[in-house]
Amino acid sequence: MSRVTFSNPAGVPAPAGFYSQAALVEGPGRRLVIAGQIGVAADGTVAEGGPAQIRQALANLGAVLAAHGMGPKNVVRVLVLLTDRGLLGEWRQARNAFFGDHAPTSTLMVPAGLADERFLVEVEAEAVD
Repeated sequence: MSRVTFSNPAGVPAPAGFYSQAALVEGPGRRLVIAGQIGVAADGTVAEGGPAQIRQALANLGAVLAAHGMGPKNVVRVLVLLTDRGLLGEWRQARNAFFGDHAPTSTLMVPAGLADERFLVEVEAEAVD
C-alpha cells in the first residue's frame, strides 16, 4: 500500500480553500487516474442545473472509486471545471460533504464551456492505495 503525505509547505501561499498544495505518494501500490466525471447519470440523463450536476459528478466519481476498491480518502488530486463562477459555493459545500476532513490537492478552473453545452461541471481525479 502506498503512503500519502499531504502538505502545505513553507514558501508557497496557503491554500485559498480546503485543499493541500502537495501530495507525496511513496511505496508500492496502485494509482487510479479517473477521467472527468460530469453531471450525467448512468442512463444518460443530464442532471438539471449546476447543483444537481455537481452532485451527479461526485456520485459518478464515487462509483468509479468504489469499482476499484477505493473511496474519497484515496483521492490525492482533483481538477474541477465549473462553467459558472456562481457555482463555487455549491461546489465547496458538495466537495466538503464528499471528502469530509480529507483535503486532496485541487485545481479549479472556470472555462467558457465543456464538451457539450449542457454540461456545467466536470471533476477529474487521481487516487492511490
